[in-house]
Amino acid sequence: MKAKDIMTQDVATIRGADTVAKAISIMESRGLHALIVERRHDEDAYGIVTDADIVYKVVAYGKDPNQVRICEIMTKPCIVVNPDLGVEYVARLFANTGIHRAPVIKDQLLGIISLSDLLVKGKLVEQPPALQLSERIKQAIADARSMGAKYGPASKQCIVAWDTVEELQAEAAHQRAEALPKTAFDEYCEEFPEAAEARMYEV
Repeated sequence: MKAKDIMTQDVATIRGADTVAKAISIMESRGLHALIVERRHDEDAYGIVTDADIVYKVVAYGKDPNQVRICEIMTKPCIVVNPDLGVEYVARLFANTGIHRAPVIKDQLLGIISLSDLLVKGKLVEQPPALQLSERIKQAIADARSMGAKYGPASKQCIVAWDTVEELQAEAAHQRAEALPKTAFDEYCEEFPEAAEARMYEV
């Protein structure tokens, strides 16, 4: 599942020159927590203004929303999400940056994705990526061993298959924020030392 599968396509936008009062009105009428700030031209960046920006930068200081412009409190350029990014990577991006929502952009504004989209539509809780990845690793190991049995431990087919296993294991270690332990290929090489030599000499 990708960002484009769970994003909200109906995105509300506002101009940087508009007032915060206008932003509040749009948010209230549409039940939104953020608005995307339009670009002024094709080479300009998108921005974002959130309800938190309004509370923290306007309300908290007793400023008049009719006198404050969006450009004074917005974040620009803002973090954007590629529509083809997997939902687990969107979740990791949010975790690493501390943001709660981001526009989905590829050449143009396509939608917006939020924490609630990830929880409700992303199925990350029902179908944990780590569990899915674990199953893929098991299958990849079985495939690599099958290639070794069919073509030989030092064959190019076998080495390529083990490369796939190691890439998956590296991804699993990254997800857990752990150092990569002894890989399945390392264990395989203990059984078939010629496999390690074959990789060394790029068979």
